[in-house]
Amino acid sequence: MTEPTFTTSQTGTPIPSDQHSLTTGPDGITALHDRFLVEKLASFNRERVPERNPHAKGGGAFGRFVVTEDVSRFTKAAVFQPGSEVETLLRFSSVAGEQGSPDTWRDVRGFALRFYTTEGNYDIVGNNTPVFFIRDAIKFPDFIHSQKRTGASGLRDADMQWDFWTLSPESAHQVTYLMGERGLPRSWRHMNGYGSHTFSWVNGEGEQFWVKYHFKSRQGVEAMSNEEAQHLAGTDADYYRRDLFEAIEREEFPVWDLFVQVMPYEEGKTYRFNPFDITKTWSHADYPLIKVGELTLDRNPQNFFAEIEQAAFSPSNLVPGIGISPDKMLMGRVFAYPDAQRYRIGANYNQLPVNMPHAAEVRNYQHEGQMRYHYAPATMPVHATNSVGGPAADGARAGEVSWETDGALVRAAQTLRSDDSDFGQAGTLYRDVFDEGQKAAFLETLKGQGAGITVPEIRERFFWYWGQVDAGLGEQLRAALSA
Repeated sequence: MTEPTFTTSQTGTPIPSDQHSLTTGPDGITALHDRFLVEKLASFNRERVPERNPHAKGGGAFGRFVVTEDVSRFTKAAVFQPGSEVETLLRFSSVAGEQGSPDTWRDVRGFALRFYTTEGNYDIVGNNTPVFFIRDAIKFPDFIHSQKRTGASGLRDADMQWDFWTLSPESAHQVTYLMGERGLPRSWRHMNGYGSHTFSWVNGEGEQFWVKYHFKSRQGVEAMSNEEAQHLAGTDADYYRRDLFEAIEREEFPVWDLFVQVMPYEEGKTYRFNPFDITKTWSHADYPLIKVGELTLDRNPQNFFAEIEQAAFSPSNLVPGIGISPDKMLMGRVFAYPDAQRYRIGANYNQLPVNMPHAAEVRNYQHEGQMRYHYAPATMPVHATNSVGGPAADGARAGEVSWETDGALVRAAQTLRSDDSDFGQAGTLYRDVFDEGQKAAFLETLKGQGAGITVPEIRERFFWYWGQVDAGLGEQLRAALSA
């Protein structure tokens, strides 16, 4: 065993934590001056040229979103007002694989949606699962590194994956989804999409609510077997991309119904689960689904690179009436995503047609920089404030969303609530949601995962991890892999 060493910044300074960002209290705002978080995320964003890191392999299409119900009592956002219809862009993806990887590797699937609204672009950057692997953005580079390739062999490594997961018990809920049918959807059309994070809505009277987004596939949620996925990986590596493109060409336009769960602002302070923990879901009995509208994809891109590969989504793209929450992963992503796009595409990536707002004007004092294309008239000043009548900020129009914090800057895990447990919801998913056939397939998948682990200590933690999800499942795995 090598002597333990301490982690440092890139300039050799010892760092205080690689688990917790600096926040105002356990559940407060992430501090921009957390130089260790910023360095880690900025370095991670620049690891790949030019493909995304992660979510490199994907495809997408354009469409429209139509509001069919009235949720104006919860939000004043124009995109969600009764009768609203806006242009949309939806990109699907895999998380871990590179550009040339097979579509049908077991993975979480990205569901990145843009609304081109009259108030600017609004992006919901989620997945086909309602939860995620970790709850603090400072761990995100480590998580992705564990799913990518080792530095020595350049190969993906089961020991590395399970070493991270079993040392991060908060991952159990998402890994249970991943190893189940959600990890191998029949197609992008046959899966749900989720915003995953908790967001905030504000109505016209200034009342604030917490919300979660659920996009339910009208095509149904269907999966494929491990064997079929393995066969397709060798015969049609672009299976998902081909399926979506050809379905739209046949005018079999896929549709998703948007629902939201809405939590009153004050209930967010006392709910039995921490409502801002992305590894948890909200009970539908406590907060039932409320219909908002329907999303239809009906137009393929004319140029895949220009309109899909160069599409730059970010959870920082918000509109009046919608904000973020004290979710630590979300606060980190609000910084990291646009930073990654500036590196991947360029400082003026929002001037590309696919990223420009299509239903609103751009007016600001940002100018010059790499690949600058649009510019203001020579008579317009380049600074604010000014005395010649240039555009000015309007706080009332912007309608920023905020919340209370407890003040002190700390590095700590989010506050636990009465029912919070890393393994509780994962166990409920396995015992109460999976049917007997799904449980049997789940066990076979886990047996395959465990067989790839070569380090005894990690394999032992693998048995412990799944035993915490469900004691019987852990015993079955140990018996199967120890024979």
